[in-house]
Amino acid sequence: MIQRRHIAGIGMLFTSMIILFSVMLSLEASPWQDKPPQQSAPLPKEALKLKEIPFKIVYESLRSTEEGENWELFMIKADGSEPVNLTNTSDLDEMYPHVSPDGKKVCFVVDEGQDREKRRHVYYMNIDGTGRIKVADNARQPCWSPDSKTIAYLKAEYERYTIKDFATKGLFYYNLETGKHTEHVNKDLHHLYNICFSSDGKWFLATVHGGMGFGHAILAFKTDGKEVYDLTKFGVTGCRPDFSSDGKKITWGMTDWDLGIADIDFSSDEPIVTNVRRLVHCAKTHEVYHTDFSPNGKFIAFSYGPKAEEMVGGAAPGWNICITDLAGKWTQITTDGHHNKEPDWAPIKQ
Repeated sequence: MIQRRHIAGIGMLFTSMIILFSVMLSLEASPWQDKPPQQSAPLPKEALKLKEIPFKIVYESLRSTEEGENWELFMIKADGSEPVNLTNTSDLDEMYPHVSPDGKKVCFVVDEGQDREKRRHVYYMNIDGTGRIKVADNARQPCWSPDSKTIAYLKAEYERYTIKDFATKGLFYYNLETGKHTEHVNKDLHHLYNICFSSDGKWFLATVHGGMGFGHAILAFKTDGKEVYDLTKFGVTGCRPDFSSDGKKITWGMTDWDLGIADIDFSSDEPIVTNVRRLVHCAKTHEVYHTDFSPNGKFIAFSYGPKAEEMVGGAAPGWNICITDLAGKWTQITTDGHHNKEPDWAPIKQ
């Protein structure tokens, strides 16, 4: 009996060691789960040579007017100077700006109406704020094709207004030259948000929440095919992904407090993600969201502030726009805290 108990004890110890070894391997498979970077708050502006960054940034900001608060689109230099209000509409809320790759136009969403009549629509305009054109009613989350000739957007899931970013059903293309709308070949796409094109126009990245058989995941799928690929197996978990301008890197929100970066390869039939790592970390009293690669791929802009509502149309008092280099050294470029969110680089030489 004593011998059997001894053997059983050895067996349990061996099993425990195997479990522990498996856990250690799983942690190694997710390299971003190491110790957070030492920087957990923005450095002084002097930490980065902001004046040498030759691009501007457009973002959404909640401002006070005589009629009350409303969302406007602002454009600034990379060092936060020379802010310009591109919209100036006290009765409309403009948000979620995305600048065309040629730097000539910006697409965005507009919340119009009051109470039960309120709806969110997709528009685009010239980069100076002129020439506004409606793209689609009751739509959201627009982005540009790499040739700046097409806007992709998501239709709202319901007629009734909601700020829930995943309340979408169907992905559509709008051709600026013809004005024609075409639905994506995969008509099962739903509960997506934060779509973005790859630089060759062949792929999308997006977040899915409670749709298409997924709980919460970052997906890659073809612009003209039905295949959908879950990037979770590569350690890409979280939301709101963005491609670099050369299509070889991605960035996204790993958690409320961490931004990630990785390499992505589409040379085979399925996307392959490698070198997954944490780029930015902040203290848990604050949050980081809405990453966007600069046109030259050397910097990433993002939103940062106290815990608040990150979704489009949600109030985020104290939030500002920040910039990080690819080494994870980051600084804050706006200071007014006017709910500044959703930064998007404008390929405009200063």
